[in-house]
Amino acid sequence: MTTNTTHITTARLDFAKSAPKVFRALIGFDAAAREGLDPALVELIQIRASHLNHCAYCLHMHTGDARKAGESEDRLHMVAVWREARHFFTEREQAALALTEAVTLVADGGVPDEVYAQAAAQFDEQELAHVLALILTINTWNRVALSTGKVAGTDERRR
Repeated sequence: MTTNTTHITTARLDFAKSAPKVFRALIGFDAAAREGLDPALVELIQIRASHLNHCAYCLHMHTGDARKAGESEDRLHMVAVWREARHFFTEREQAALALTEAVTLVADGGVPDEVYAQAAAQFDEQELAHVLALILTINTWNRVALSTGKVAGTDERRR
């Protein structure tokens, strides 16, 4: 596993200000993706994708959101190693986490049939579409945060 040790030394653009229409579209996509999904599941998906993408900004934001929604510290600490700590997560959550990993790391071999089938067995078609959309949105947000040099702990939503 590689780690990003690059330090941002030049000012980066403010994506929301520089592309407000695109930013609002991403917010709308994110909101639509969440519809009908359990908020705890939403945060677990976002946390796992942010781990995989090494996005400290989003990881800090979503672990904080999960805590505010009542998520336990034990489960938050186990998300990164959920396969070794399955008893912390329901079968439904495990299926979503496996799908999150496969979609986030899609370049490493696609989304295996068994991972997709496990998710399809846990979610109806509409829910599965929303889970996929949520995975796509958090991966987009991670890339926006990483490419624009967002710093963990500086969540603009708190302003």
